[in-house]
Amino acid sequence: MPIQIHDTLAGTKRPFEPLEPGRVRMYVCGVTPYARSHIGHARCYTAYDIIYRYLRYAGFAVTYVRNFTDVEDKIIKRANERGMDTLALAQENIDTFYADMDALGIARPDHEPRVSTSIDDIIALVQRLEDKGLAYDVDGDVFYDVANFADYGKLSKRPLDQMQAGARVEVDPRKRNPMDFALWKSAKPGEPKWDSPWGEGRPGWHIECSAMSMAALGETFDLHGGGRDLIFPHHENEVAQSEGATGCTFARYWMHNGFITIDEEKMSKSLGNVFSVGDIAERYEPLVLRFFLATGSQYRNPINFSDAMLDEAAARLAYYYETLRKAAVFLAEAHAEHKGPLPGQAVIDGVEARFREAMDDDFNVPRAMDPVNEAFRTLNELISTRKKKKQAAAAAAARLLLDKIRAIDGVLNLFGEDPGGYLERHRQKAVIRRELSVQWIEQQISARIAARTARDWAEADRIRDEMEAAGVILMDHPGGTDWRVLDVPPGAGGEEAGEGEARST
Repeated sequence: MPIQIHDTLAGTKRPFEPLEPGRVRMYVCGVTPYARSHIGHARCYTAYDIIYRYLRYAGFAVTYVRNFTDVEDKIIKRANERGMDTLALAQENIDTFYADMDALGIARPDHEPRVSTSIDDIIALVQRLEDKGLAYDVDGDVFYDVANFADYGKLSKRPLDQMQAGARVEVDPRKRNPMDFALWKSAKPGEPKWDSPWGEGRPGWHIECSAMSMAALGETFDLHGGGRDLIFPHHENEVAQSEGATGCTFARYWMHNGFITIDEEKMSKSLGNVFSVGDIAERYEPLVLRFFLATGSQYRNPINFSDAMLDEAAARLAYYYETLRKAAVFLAEAHAEHKGPLPGQAVIDGVEARFREAMDDDFNVPRAMDPVNEAFRTLNELISTRKKKKQAAAAAAARLLLDKIRAIDGVLNLFGEDPGGYLERHRQKAVIRRELSVQWIEQQISARIAARTARDWAEADRIRDEMEAAGVILMDHPGGTDWRVLDVPPGAGGEEAGEGEARST
């Protein structure tokens, strides 16, 4: 069965058939770098990163293009407020974007065109539209004439006569139709500008993506992605510009990721509930955010964001890494070579097929995690084998299962960190979230050891109870006392809540 993709234009899932067999051309709208990236960006680019990785896993040669809109009203306004060059501000935020996306394990695309370096392509496309009677010049401003494109509104399912002017479309009495949009804007003081056939100016917002995508991928390509907020007017206008100019289908499949809500309320700057990736990374490992965004909801559905949900994601990811840590210890022990039936063989044989089945159904990562979770449960059972005569078979099975997990992780990109290093960083972030300090924890443990040495059991119990109330769990063993910090308050999380590598004191 081919991959099924929910195509926004068709309004339903369709079998994926790329233009060229075995090759995929994919474009995703990039950021406007006027400020630091927020979790909405993280949701979008995590989703398409996994889609990109899965297409490669499925055997396609993928050309992935994502742009930077480094010339735009918000950047110009912010740069003027700060008294700096527009492109310098954009570069500053692009550098931060890279740092944030790299931390989230998001692969860099094959091509990342910028508006500022694509001006010639943009001007050529505007000229092409004007030559075909789809654009008109008014005093150096060039507008797209939507009434002359018969299919305008087909992506967003909005008939032209029902559309509202003003939704990121400038209301201008010089326009023939209120929904006409700017392709080229005449130069204004304090703005970057370039020479053009219509005088000095800069590109409009929508024309940029049409020009950059077609320059990199051709007049028709396979996948075009972005957030649901871009369906109208941005992607609608991309369709009109591109297909109006070429007479060809622009993108063969349109994909749109869902919104993020904050405690069931839509994220927006006006509500003050927008969190940057950097904000989250101060309290959680970046992979926790990637895991939550990838698995909390299928990419095209909304996802609700809260600290409690991140806590549960942190606990779950710590469980995976603790399993990987224990597996490394188990497999480092000498085990005899094993030939014959293996425990967990059915899981080993079926995990990738079940993963592919879920991912082939419109990249359903939450459902694809079911076989992954079964693989980790089985791995835990294997590495917990204590009977010597069964350990060789368990070790052989564990190695095969780890190979399967690693292959799947080429898509998910969640389990590639060194387990010990990850768990240590995870624990440090858990301490921060509990508003504690490692110094206080170690002082409390030392005080409890002193109380136990003095046989003051009541004081020792009091210290343990105080630490448990703060979320710190103590574990005594012959070599000393270990501790861990609960990610999720008792009773609030799943079966692995709070799992993590212990620390010995």
